[in-house]
Amino acid sequence: MPHLDKQTNVDRKEGLNSPEENYQQQPKRRGQARMSNKDNRSYRSEARSLNSDAKEKGRARYGRSPDLLQRPHIPSRQANNRYSHHTHAKAAGDRSVSSRRVRTRSKNSLFSSFMLYSLRLLIMGVGISAIAGTVLSNLNPTIRTPSKGMQIMSMQVMPEKQAIPPMATAGELKLSQEIMPLKTVVQQLAAQNPKLLPGVFFVDLDTGNYMDLNGETTFSSASTIKFPVLVAFFQDVDAKKIRLDEQLTVKQELIGGGSGDLQYKPVGTKLSALSTAIKMITISDNTATNMLIDRLGGAKALNQRFSSWGLAVTEIRNPLPDLSGTNTTSPRDLAQLMAAVEQGNLISVKSRDRLLDIMRHTAIVTLLPKGLGEGATIAHKTGDIGSMVGDVGLVDMPSGKRYVAVAMVKRPHNNEQAKELIRSFSRAAYQQFSQPASFVTNTPVKRAG
Repeated sequence: MPHLDKQTNVDRKEGLNSPEENYQQQPKRRGQARMSNKDNRSYRSEARSLNSDAKEKGRARYGRSPDLLQRPHIPSRQANNRYSHHTHAKAAGDRSVSSRRVRTRSKNSLFSSFMLYSLRLLIMGVGISAIAGTVLSNLNPTIRTPSKGMQIMSMQVMPEKQAIPPMATAGELKLSQEIMPLKTVVQQLAAQNPKLLPGVFFVDLDTGNYMDLNGETTFSSASTIKFPVLVAFFQDVDAKKIRLDEQLTVKQELIGGGSGDLQYKPVGTKLSALSTAIKMITISDNTATNMLIDRLGGAKALNQRFSSWGLAVTEIRNPLPDLSGTNTTSPRDLAQLMAAVEQGNLISVKSRDRLLDIMRHTAIVTLLPKGLGEGATIAHKTGDIGSMVGDVGLVDMPSGKRYVAVAMVKRPHNNEQAKELIRSFSRAAYQQFSQPASFVTNTPVKRAG
């Protein structure tokens, strides 16, 4: 029918095809999914709506009955599948974006986990190192001991050595080899005086060379006990337990006869602690000694301190003057204490210098000082009772050498030969230490007369 053919051409121009043509034109696309039941229902509903619209258009344009019109163009499954494909592509794209985001988040999460794990390892490593260091320092205390260089730097920074605690030890007397030529002379001198029992100890502080004759024998200390009391006094000054300007009072029960002038002062007389210590040493004031012993805690407390220093037989048993000789010491104890003071082991440098200055002003210079050469000085303390005479000192030679000298002699009551024997020992030692260091132990000294 021509008319119908013409109409068909018009419909084709309008994009309306028959169902058969539409069916034939549907391509089979690779990977096209079968529509679900829901998609089929949507497709039929949309087809009915479009068919109704097409009929209305036919009436309006051609005035013909809608029944004579060709069926309107219905979007083919291909078109619908294009729409479905577009929807699926968009969804796939969304899924791809979502997957990229997940992968990005996964990478970020992995990086964060790695950083967190590394940080935890670092913290754990620091903690383990700290614990290990603490354990090692406790197991090996020498790790915490500063090196010699660090100690020197510390001494340079601090203008004054720190106070030594009251329970500090004098330490072992560092001895090297015995000076046999000197010992031979000392033994010969002692043999000439069979009524006397000498105890002699000399120590070269530079080399540690020494001479010992009856050094560990116990002797009555007499006033040489005042030297350990003076050291204890300056320990308490360093520890701020006593002030140098603190006022001490003369009490009746503390007055001692014999040496000194405080025994003639009225009871209640006051003087500074430093003045009391000076009197105890320079004029060997027994009352001053008793006052300091009382202020330092009494004889028992001092004896405990002497023992803590490593002194073997040094002990106070009675107040001064102790004419019966119950207070005791030994040449080695006194030599060890003097060496410790000189080396700064028991008291501060300031207190050591003050102590030695006081001892250089000892009034009695008839024992060790008499054996020294010109230019030598000595910081010393004498002791003299009927049964014993002695002297302990630190000798400074013009050459710069320092040595400790201790000589004690048990004697018949007030035997004056004992004092001469001490002077002879002193001359022999000074002559020996005046020789060059390389000959100290090999060259005999001349017999001291």
